[in-house]
Amino acid sequence: MDVTFTCADGRVLAGQLFAVPAGVARRGTVVIASATAVKASYYHRYAAYLAENGYVALTFDYRGIGGSRGGSLRGQHVRWFEWGSLDIDAVLAWALAQADGLPVHFVGHSFGGFGVGLAGHAAWLGRILTVGAQHAYWRDLRLRHQIGHWGRALLMLPLVGILGYFPAKRLGLMEDLPAGVALDWARSRKDFTTAAAGPVRSALLAHQAAVTAPILALAPSDDSYATTAAMERAVAYTPNSPSTVLHLDPEHYGEPSLGHFALFHGRYRDSFWPQTLAWLDGGAWAGV
Repeated sequence: MDVTFTCADGRVLAGQLFAVPAGVARRGTVVIASATAVKASYYHRYAAYLAENGYVALTFDYRGIGGSRGGSLRGQHVRWFEWGSLDIDAVLAWALAQADGLPVHFVGHSFGGFGVGLAGHAAWLGRILTVGAQHAYWRDLRLRHQIGHWGRALLMLPLVGILGYFPAKRLGLMEDLPAGVALDWARSRKDFTTAAAGPVRSALLAHQAAVTAPILALAPSDDSYATTAAMERAVAYTPNSPSTVLHLDPEHYGEPSLGHFALFHGRYRDSFWPQTLAWLDGGAWAGV
């Protein structure tokens, strides 16, 4: 079912609600947040799986992406941190208001798994499961991807300057990005919060400190973005959350390689997905 979420600044986001089927006991709600430049539709199979197993699941597109693109990206002033502080926050607020006393959990992929800490309403989450979560600080990447990062950054900067946004689709690189998001990604800060200043940065730091939900940070061992250094950097922003960082062996899932995106594909419905469900239910992680 299509739904909308209104952010604190008035921006409206497009989203989808996956309801628990009749006859299935409702366990709670799970908000799913996407990777950078990835539409929410990529996660719909996983969302449907969660709904079939008792969790109302919510997906959404960040401002400037997919159903929340909002027309031409030229002239849209969007910062990467706003995807967390405004967009993820709006969806969490909506989910918490509709929770009926049941827990609200969070599953975030890549930036989505990092961005949740920037949201004020994350303080009321039950559990946070992240897959490949990091904010693309270049020194945390494996060497060949450090070179690739700066190659893409050198491509982004002039294109954003000329066009007013990053035309990723024309280059075969997923979804177009608003200029501010593309530039934040290209600048690759060691401390992500320094992208903001003054009261805005203070609010981001306060939101991160207020998160107390257990965090399980997962990534395939061959994920070139979510290295151990990158994942540990990400969870360090939420010092009051008990966190576990684990790398997964692709061979355990019958694959020679998994990379950054594979685990939300439907072929992991009978392997990785049940493991995440069991953990969200309050169990210990049973994967490898």
